Amino acid sequence: MNPDLQTSEDISFDEFRKQIFYDYEIAVMSRECSLLGRREVLTGKAKFGIFGDGKELPQLAMARSFKDGDFRSGYYRDQTFMMALGLLSPKEFFHGLYATTDIEKEPMSAGRQMGGHFGTFSLHEDGSWKDLTAQKNSSPDISPTAGQMPRLLGLALASKVYRNEKSIKGDKFSNNGNEVAWGTIGNASTSEGHFFETINAAGVLQVPMVVSVWDDDYGISVPAKYQTTKENISEILKGFQRTEDEKGYEILRVKGWDYTALIHAYENASDIAREEHVPVLIHVTELTQPQGHSTSGSHERYKSEERLKWEKENDCNKRFKEWILSNKIATEEELSALEKRIKTEIRMARKDAWNEFLNPHKEDKRQLVGLLTALEQSSPNKVFISKVKNDLIAIEEPLKKDLASHARKALRYVLGEESAQKASLENWISAYLKNNQPHFSSHLYSELPSKATNVPEIKADYSESPEMVDGRIILRDNFDALFSQYPEVLIFGEDSGAIGDVNQGLEGLQKKYGDLRVSDTGIRETTIIGQGIGLALRGLRPIAEIQYLDYLMYCLQTLSDDLATLLYRTVGKQKAPLIVRTRGHRLEGIWHSGSQMGGIVHLLRGMYVLVPRNMTKAAGFYNTLLKSDEPALIIESLNGYRLKEPKPSNLGELCTPIGRVETVKQGTDITVLSYGSTLRIVMEVADELKEVGIDAEVIDAQSLLPFDLEKDVLKSVQKTNRLLIVDEDVPGGCAAYLMQEIIEKQGAYQFLDSAPQTLSSKSHRPAYASDGDYFSKPNAEDIFEKIYQIMHEANPGDYPRLR
Repeated sequence: MNPDLQTSEDISFDEFRKQIFYDYEIAVMSRECSLLGRREVLTGKAKFGIFGDGKELPQLAMARSFKDGDFRSGYYRDQTFMMALGLLSPKEFFHGLYATTDIEKEPMSAGRQMGGHFGTFSLHEDGSWKDLTAQKNSSPDISPTAGQMPRLLGLALASKVYRNEKSIKGDKFSNNGNEVAWGTIGNASTSEGHFFETINAAGVLQVPMVVSVWDDDYGISVPAKYQTTKENISEILKGFQRTEDEKGYEILRVKGWDYTALIHAYENASDIAREEHVPVLIHVTELTQPQGHSTSGSHERYKSEERLKWEKENDCNKRFKEWILSNKIATEEELSALEKRIKTEIRMARKDAWNEFLNPHKEDKRQLVGLLTALEQSSPNKVFISKVKNDLIAIEEPLKKDLASHARKALRYVLGEESAQKASLENWISAYLKNNQPHFSSHLYSELPSKATNVPEIKADYSESPEMVDGRIILRDNFDALFSQYPEVLIFGEDSGAIGDVNQGLEGLQKKYGDLRVSDTGIRETTIIGQGIGLALRGLRPIAEIQYLDYLMYCLQTLSDDLATLLYRTVGKQKAPLIVRTRGHRLEGIWHSGSQMGGIVHLLRGMYVLVPRNMTKAAGFYNTLLKSDEPALIIESLNGYRLKEPKPSNLGELCTPIGRVETVKQGTDITVLSYGSTLRIVMEVADELKEVGIDAEVIDAQSLLPFDLEKDVLKSVQKTNRLLIVDEDVPGGCAAYLMQEIIEKQGAYQFLDSAPQTLSSKSHRPAYASDGDYFSKPNAEDIFEKIYQIMHEANPGDYPRLR
């Protein structure tokens, strides 16, 4: 389906009638998919269903005003919109329900997300950008309610940047900033902080964003009176309404069953946002939810008979049909014939999708049953293998896990046996797992040759008798070089613009490059990240600054659920190479302790997490990332901005490798691994240890995600036979993660002569005052005594008890 959608301006009655027929066809198609989709869940073919029934008409109106180059950032009720644009066929809809792992058949996520999550392809197979101005675009949905809102801000802001920043060539990404970012959200989800933060930020920035609130008066079973003040989101947002003298929003209200009013409302919203770059809120009221919230329950349990009767009478599809008939646009016979045809087509699409999903499994089952039959004939444990085989045969509609599980269980009954039949089964299992695991695990990080871990190291050049400068100067001058080299680079955050960030790492750059490329934001961490995601999805290279590492907690949900999973959940079809810049480590005070690294490395799988020990290393990380196209978090050492460093002559060019550690001091007695500001303390202690005859090898982790791809820590442990990991996270945090990487994954356990140990902070957060750090985090004496104690246990004769 490739619809040619037109607005209602300047068209003939025949063209108008054709559009009405098309819209009614899509409305019926979408509704039938919803109805059959629920049945597929209840019969067990699909796992879960959440559908767009009751929201068809406003989505059709939105589709009519949606143009090439525009972006959608929505939620899981927007199937009608996607169908109206020709971006979702009924068969693809059912493949989404069945979680088919073939991206050609299930193009939204290849089964990685539940049905109702929609996205388009922004990239060619080689990872290069498609021409986004020549297609209609949808950013990839996420399930957390209102989670789509932060990225919506950035998608809209990109149009403003492309329109006003003439140094940026955005031929594939924008037509002079005329694109609109369209957001959709349910009325109950407007209670989330993400919604209000985004609404406020978009009003401040004045970006071309249209937000549709689908309002059916409920949030699952909870009515609007418990959700929203005055039970009306547009009423309480009246203060955002623009006036002749003040910038703000255009706020529109329209009933969800009123076709002509919806068409005009969306055309009006599109014109205002597209031409004036003014955000618009469309509050779509009097919508229904005919099947309830999802397949998890029935809305008859919590809606009154009066409400259910009202919903039946005011169903938007029913009202649309009545409008068509009353205006003599079509006859009852014509519409009935159309409905009958569509229902037949949807049933065929469902059948075809199920067969396409199931047939490969059946073929694999046939092969496996043959292998098990041969195996049972060759083994003295035939009776046990036969049971496994018969249990598999009894599964008429097998899934991948059924096949893998039964094959692997059968191997247990031929332990110690050697036969050609056993070897055949072993080979089948290995091949099956190898072929199928990537369907569930690929694209957590880039798999292209251009990935960041392939960018070669370029060492800092100190051949010209380097000047000793504050670390912040190195950062500032490196950013200056990057802004000159990459016109598409933008940086923004709290205090990033006018004063050049709180530590002056951007000093003077706003004045030099303008307030679109170096900009201040409000105190709104979640939408700072969302702003960056949306900009990155549209071809820009944003650096989003979160002022302190602690403040990452405000935006961790958006980082974890959206940015870190984006490449994975689109199976490599979209990318958002956002760099997140922050600072932390070695601070006093509960709220600025800045070392929640254990949580970060686990919640941000899919991003790089980089912990440079000084500003030269940090500069190198920015340079490396801008040569690739993947998201990352860089944590600068807060107490390093005023420390003196030699200034390299190749700023803007030096590259710190990602995924590689650095041995900063050679030694023979013990391997000590650390990172960030704590590494400087470890280095001081290493010099002190020489006084008592201990020669420590010190390694800087540098990169936590990924960690030590070349296994250099293992090589060190092979030499020293001892390991201590020092960090300032809480016990069991990042040090435990690093311990697993070294002991388990690298296999260093076999070379240890002493128990591997960690030295972390205390369990509590650091107390305030100058000595809070000393009594809360590892200090020099702690590190010295810990290393000495390890050596004492190994050789008490040479290292007598210290205390």
